[in-house]
Amino acid sequence: MSFVHPYMPNSAPAVQREMLDELGINCIEDLYRDLIPEHLRFRGQMNLPRPILGEFELKKHVEDILKQNISCNEYVSFLGAGCYQHYVPAICDEINSRSEFLTAYCGDTYCDHGKMQAIFEYCSMMAELVDMDVVSYTNYDGGQAVASSLRMALRITGKSELLLPATMNPEILSLVRDYCKHVGKIKLVNYTAKGLLDLVDLENKLSDKTAAVFFENPSYLGFIETQGKQIADVAHKAGAICIVNADAASLGILESPANYGADIICGDIQPLGMHIQFGGGQAGYIASRQDEAYIQQYPTYLYGIARTGVQGEYGWGRALNYRCSHGSREKAHEYFGTASGLWAITAAVYLAVMGPQGMQELGETILYRTNYAIKELAEIKGIQANIFGTANFQEFVVNFDDCGKTVAEINKDLLLKGIFGGKDLSREFPALGQSALYCITEMISAEDIRKLSGALREIVGQEGK
Repeated sequence: MSFVHPYMPNSAPAVQREMLDELGINCIEDLYRDLIPEHLRFRGQMNLPRPILGEFELKKHVEDILKQNISCNEYVSFLGAGCYQHYVPAICDEINSRSEFLTAYCGDTYCDHGKMQAIFEYCSMMAELVDMDVVSYTNYDGGQAVASSLRMALRITGKSELLLPATMNPEILSLVRDYCKHVGKIKLVNYTAKGLLDLVDLENKLSDKTAAVFFENPSYLGFIETQGKQIADVAHKAGAICIVNADAASLGILESPANYGADIICGDIQPLGMHIQFGGGQAGYIASRQDEAYIQQYPTYLYGIARTGVQGEYGWGRALNYRCSHGSREKAHEYFGTASGLWAITAAVYLAVMGPQGMQELGETILYRTNYAIKELAEIKGIQANIFGTANFQEFVVNFDDCGKTVAEINKDLLLKGIFGGKDLSREFPALGQSALYCITEMISAEDIRKLSGALREIVGQEGK
């Protein structure tokens, strides 16, 4: 009797026979004979474990494997650096798991007006949050949104140079280098002792070839860039575009970059209702004013609303579809995918639930707790909290040079105490010495901060100053 796999319908002999007859062949070997040379074909038995056929046994086997993981549900996490543990309202998971939105393929809308409306509402609420006119369909993540925004600037201006801060997220910088290596030249702008962009170095590196000046606010290292207007003014004076990567969670209390001169705002919407996952749960946004020169250069879908032939009825659809790889294929500005579409709907649910007051409370909570954490850690001898000494949102750099231990050693000791320490910056920013990037979201309580402080005192072997 032939083996029929419980999860593979086509393994049934009758089904296989019907498929072979439809193809006009006698056996599966006939498919491979002309495609794969005999010397490349494996004829032996693969050394694989026997399949677990029972659903209960399989479930238990997988759960036993997963039990080896240590997650943020069991430990206190001070990790951020681009992916953040924010609270996700239950309704976000409820809505994005509905069959109207969750599909086996991707988040594309096709001719589904319900999905189109959901995406349109997302774009509308994001436009309010960033105070811009136009917001794109989602990119794969914030890094791609940054890279695509910079490529937009190159096309809009017809220039060839991009000025980026030396303190920016190294992973995003790597992605930008890859996206722009054949179309533009990247120059890094130095930073001051307070971490802020060095305006003198910026002006020295600006030229008539500069397409865009880019910075993050808050920065990758957590400090708030307070020179936004000066940076935008300097960029515009040189005929360049100003682009800002803005943390969506900060915009309930921090000024939108649009109000201090940004031409394009971009970033990640992961803080807006997405759980932290292994490589998933992220999507990027791009926003600008309603200027045809900008709109024509968007690489992603743009969703619009229009009246139908029925009085009082509206319909939704894609605008200027020919700009995209979907519409123009290889002649498009660049490629983008639709895999992150579900996260746009999730973010729409999150923003609708939170509202302006909720986003303000979120930002205030993070700001207060970040400052409390800095104050607590600053009391520990041998540790320098917030090395730049500037205003911070959500993240700050802690230096351990004076305590005689490396960040790796400290994080290993913290793990034994049920704590994920901050991200080790010693490889990305060697000039900062043994420093780590600590993250404080609304999920981190005052008790968690005191637990961290107490653990670090024990590890460093010092009492308070």
